[in-house]
Amino acid sequence: MIQDSKAYQTDFMLKPTPRVNRSDGQALSELTLWNLFETEETPLLRYAFTLTGRRAVAEEIVQDVFLQLHSHWDNVQNPQAWLIRSVRNRAFSYLRDNKREVLAGDDNSRDLSSGEETPEELLLRMEASRVLRQSLHELDPSDRELVKLKYFEGLKYSEISHQTGLSIGNVGYRLHHILKQLAEKLRPLGIDEKS
Repeated sequence: MIQDSKAYQTDFMLKPTPRVNRSDGQALSELTLWNLFETEETPLLRYAFTLTGRRAVAEEIVQDVFLQLHSHWDNVQNPQAWLIRSVRNRAFSYLRDNKREVLAGDDNSRDLSSGEETPEELLLRMEASRVLRQSLHELDPSDRELVKLKYFEGLKYSEISHQTGLSIGNVGYRLHHILKQLAEKLRPLGIDEKS
């Protein structure tokens, strides 16, 4: 895709980057294509990778979409939404056009039966880890210490009881309720005791 239109794209890159008036109620905005590229490129690459499962394809899609935005800058009302929609459409087109390649696989594709995570599973696990770290950070320091002793240091209830001065029963009771709280925060992400 990109190789076929290099001369055409070079002309676009020579044009000065336009400024845009945002329609979301802000006064004149200094949003430029370059600023948009700096803020949106990484999320768009992740999104394209999630859809296609291939980094090189994701990079090509995002590059194509930004070049297309540059050529249509004056006609686009909401650049962020336009970018997301365009990346999605190009990724779906790629998957449709390369169905045999995706199904047959090659050296760069994953064998999903081998137990490797799909991009969606990886992103879900990363998001769950972020929420769990944040939830642990928000715990009361004494509760955080109990979790650390049990699950990071692998101590038994009796050893935790000896270190903290709590009864063995109280250690178990508090850990049970701490885990329930953490599970409540992870449930909206689709993480439960089976996951």
